[in-house]
Amino acid sequence: MRRIGLTVLAAVIGIATAYAVRGTIARLASGRRSPIEAFSVKAGPAPASKVAPGDDKMPVIRFVKDPEKAPALPDHDISGAPLSMANWTGKVVFVNFWATWCPPCREEIPELVSLQKQYGSNLQIVGISEDDDPAANVSKFATRNGINYPIVMSTPELIAAYGGVAALPTTFVIDTQGRVVEKHAGVQPMDSYVREIRALLGQPVDARIETFVDTGQLFLKNAVNATELPGVDLSGLTPEQKKAALHRLNAESCTCGCALTLSQCRVNDTECPVSGDMAAKVVKEAVRGAKPARGSGRQTGKPQV
Repeated sequence: MRRIGLTVLAAVIGIATAYAVRGTIARLASGRRSPIEAFSVKAGPAPASKVAPGDDKMPVIRFVKDPEKAPALPDHDISGAPLSMANWTGKVVFVNFWATWCPPCREEIPELVSLQKQYGSNLQIVGISEDDDPAANVSKFATRNGINYPIVMSTPELIAAYGGVAALPTTFVIDTQGRVVEKHAGVQPMDSYVREIRALLGQPVDARIETFVDTGQLFLKNAVNATELPGVDLSGLTPEQKKAALHRLNAESCTCGCALTLSQCRVNDTECPVSGDMAAKVVKEAVRGAKPARGSGRQTGKPQV
């Protein structure tokens, strides 16, 4: 069921992204989110842009403000060759979760192969296969498709370490100091990846660089830092009521089957009707000063992160 669900979700994301890519390339659109106040990037700040400051058409690169160390990867790839993240210091690293049965993943592979060739020793791509098939079958697929970067087989522990992977493909961007600075779900425009690589390598880039606080966009565990959540109206609450509501949203589980807290589910799946309704109830109870019934929706263990 998980494989079928991911296939459908990946296909939908791939179709939507394909249209977005065409529009982006055609008009050189500026990233995926609304611009915020610009900051310099701590790891490898890019030189001055060629585009005049304040130009609304300037592409935007967004990196997390306080990046965390990238979770460890397996010691060997599917061919048996050793892997060592310690050897990648000074390189930009892409950790790409994918599967052979995922159409958008197959669409993206030639671009990743091209990027690996183009940037050589300055870039290291690693594929994390979520296939149920044996590693030998994935290896044959990689050979047929000319994949020129190492592949490892995914495990539940690896997925959890990277905060959960809700869609395929998903790519984590790691800076030259081994820290996760961005996450992309779905196929991304080649130009966007090139800008990010150049910026992290300290090379000239025609884009504005901004930073953001991770409130679950990269790692779901950081949803606990959020003061606003998708689809949750906290505007009418006093500071005390808002604090109480956020505490409950981070402590209580969504019952949709995601095994996440309400806050994490709202960040991970903004369309989830279950977490939406439960969050709205929490807000109403915060306004009335009501306390949750004993045991109702409370976490009984650690949230999946």
